[in-house]
Amino acid sequence: MRGEVGAERVVAVIDNSIVSSVNLAEVQTNLVDAGMDENLAWFHIATLGLPSVPFDDALARITGALVRYTRPLGLSLGDTACLALAINRKAKVYTADRAWKALSLGIEIEVIR
Repeated sequence: MRGEVGAERVVAVIDNSIVSSVNLAEVQTNLVDAGMDENLAWFHIATLGLPSVPFDDALARITGALVRYTRPLGLSLGDTACLALAINRKAKVYTADRAWKALSLGIEIEVIR
């Protein structure tokens, strides 16, 4: 959405992607925090058309269990929620954070830049 390095790799897979509701909140927060109007920020997010997965008890449990692996790497709750969804769905996860590659969680982690 901000034309960052690696965006083209995300665009290539976005039609087959899902996102946690926690991560939608994180993106909305970052855009508004950067000065974008809250309605315009949400419009841009909604325009992507990503199916949103509610953050339920199962994802909360996985997220909480991951903290011993993610906290030492400085990962946020949003980062960990993203990983939990990938674990739950046995899906590949895409990130710009190289620290994620240090994780061995039984899922494929692709760093986009």
